[in-house]
Amino acid sequence: MSAHGDVDLGHTLAGWTGTALAVVGAAGAGVAVCAASPLGVVLAAAVTVAAGVATWLLHLAGWGKPGGPRPEREWSWRVRDTGARAGHPECLGCRMAGRRAARATEASEPLAEAVTC
Repeated sequence: MSAHGDVDLGHTLAGWTGTALAVVGAAGAGVAVCAASPLGVVLAAAVTVAAGVATWLLHLAGWGKPGGPRPEREWSWRVRDTGARAGHPECLGCRMAGRRAARATEASEPLAEAVTC
């Protein structure tokens, strides 16, 4: 058992890659500001934006994770998410890519019609 208990902390290839790129972009922006380099600030901002895009693309490719707990066999960051192609319910990134997973509650609940007396 880890210090955080027996839980999935969501470490994924998409998350680690995006975090590393964002740190490089933020550090580059700090150096550029100290050096008074407008071009450096713009380049660092581009790297930071690339961090978000890279994370999103890796998530869509199956290297991210859906919201909520995962089975223990899928906790490793090396495990690919096989359900990413269909889209994750309540996932903004999947909705932005046009992947809309059907909600189980919407499919199972019939529409209630108004009854008048």
